[in-house]
Amino acid sequence: MSHHLEPLAVDAHDPAAILADLEAAIAGQRTLLPVPADDPARAALLRDSQRAGQPIDGDIALVVATSGSTGTPKGAQLSAANLVASADATHQFLGGEGQWLLAMPAHHIAGLQVLVRSLIAGVDPLTLDLSEGFRTPDFARAARRLARTGGHVYTSLTPMQLAKLMDTLEGIEALQLFDAVLVGGAALNPQLAASAGELKIRVVATYGSSETAGGCVYDGRPIPGAKVRLKGDRIHLGGPMIAHGYRNHPGHEAFAESGWFATSDAGFIESHRLTVTGRLDAIIDSGGLKLQPEVLEQAMLAVTGVTGACVVGVPHPRLGQAIVAAYTGPATPGEVIAGLDHLPRWQLPKELLRLPELPLTGPGKVDRRGVEKLF
Repeated sequence: MSHHLEPLAVDAHDPAAILADLEAAIAGQRTLLPVPADDPARAALLRDSQRAGQPIDGDIALVVATSGSTGTPKGAQLSAANLVASADATHQFLGGEGQWLLAMPAHHIAGLQVLVRSLIAGVDPLTLDLSEGFRTPDFARAARRLARTGGHVYTSLTPMQLAKLMDTLEGIEALQLFDAVLVGGAALNPQLAASAGELKIRVVATYGSSETAGGCVYDGRPIPGAKVRLKGDRIHLGGPMIAHGYRNHPGHEAFAESGWFATSDAGFIESHRLTVTGRLDAIIDSGGLKLQPEVLEQAMLAVTGVTGACVVGVPHPRLGQAIVAAYTGPATPGEVIAGLDHLPRWQLPKELLRLPELPLTGPGKVDRRGVEKLF
C-alpha cells in the first residue's frame, strides 16, 4: 500500500490544529510532511526536496526534515511504530503519562513529539502561540493552568528557552510546577543545569534527532527500548524509534544497518552514561592540532557571565584554521579569556566576539556557518 506525501502546514498561532491530521497519520491513513505556515521559502524547499505529492510507502506516517544549517534538508521517514515507541518510552522514563505543554515549533520533531505523546496519552495538549516569539508570561500562565489538572505535567524546551525562563522569578516558579522539563536541541549550559537543580527544577537533558523520532537518550542513558553504541568515536543509536531512512537520500550510509542510525557526533560512554563531545564534521585543525569546538564551548559556558557560545574555525594563512568564538552574556572578552586559563594556550580563541544573540537554525540550534561569516 502506498500514499501520496501530503504537505501539512503548521500554524504557529495554533499548532494543536494539526492533531486530527497526526492522528490519521498514526492510524496509517495518511503520510504527512510538516512545514511551517509562516515561512513560505522553507515550506517550498521542503515540498520540493521531499517530493510532496508523489507516492510514498504507506507505512510511513511522517517525513520530518532535519534542521541542518546548509544544503538541502534531509527528510527522516518515521513510521507510526517509530513515533509510538518513542512516546511510550518517554512516558516510561518519566514515570507515567501526563499533560503536556507545547512550547516549541510543531513542525520540528521535538514539538511534534509533544503532540504525539499527548495523543498516545489521550489528553489534549496545551499549546503556546509562538507567532510573536517565546514569552515568559505566556509560558507561566499555561504552566499554572496545566498544574491545576492534578496529574503529571511535562514540557519540552531548548536550552535558550530554559535560560530565558530562569532569568525571572515568574519563569522559575512556572518551571517548578513541572514533573519534568525535557531540554534538547543543543548542549545544555552546565551552570544553567546546576542552577535548575538547586531551584528544584527537574531538567532532563535529551539527545536525539529527527532520525530517532526525537530524543532517545535522557541524562546520558537510553530510554526504554533504545540502544547506544560507539564505533570508534562515532555514536550509533538503535531501537524501535529509528527512522526508515531518508526520503530524499535513499541508501544513505547513516542507515546502512537496519534498526541503527549512525550519527555525525562523537562521544564516549563511562559508567553506562553517554557523553556527547561534538560533531565529527566540525573538528577544527589549527596548526596540526585538532579541537572539538563543543569542548571549548562547554568551557566557555562554565565562565560566569557567558550564556551562549559558538566556536568555529576560519581560514588562516599559517595555521590552516584559526580558532575563533562568538558568545552571549555580560562577561567581557577579557573575563572570558581569564576563565579559560586552565586550557592549553593553543585552544584559546584567536578572536572573541560578543553578540546580543547567536544566529540560529532550527529551535535552539546555533548556525555555525552564520557565525563563521561574522569573522
